[in-house]
Amino acid sequence: MAEETILIPSATSRAPIQQIQQLLQGKDGIERVLIDTNDGELKIEFDEKKISSENIHALLKENHFHPQS
Repeated sequence: MAEETILIPSATSRAPIQQIQQLLQGKDGIERVLIDTNDGELKIEFDEKKISSENIHALLKENHFHPQS
């Protein structure tokens, strides 16, 4: 099991948080998604044999969420 922390500044209100949760929790290999509503920090636990970190970042970008380094 892998874990990654991604910062998405726009994920601090209800609508974007719900969109991200629905987007990620529906994907095979994603085990857990936690979002800090104060700063938009996502903590994602995933099975790297089923989905890669690159795929997660691409999925977020495709849905207009822009991760920051």
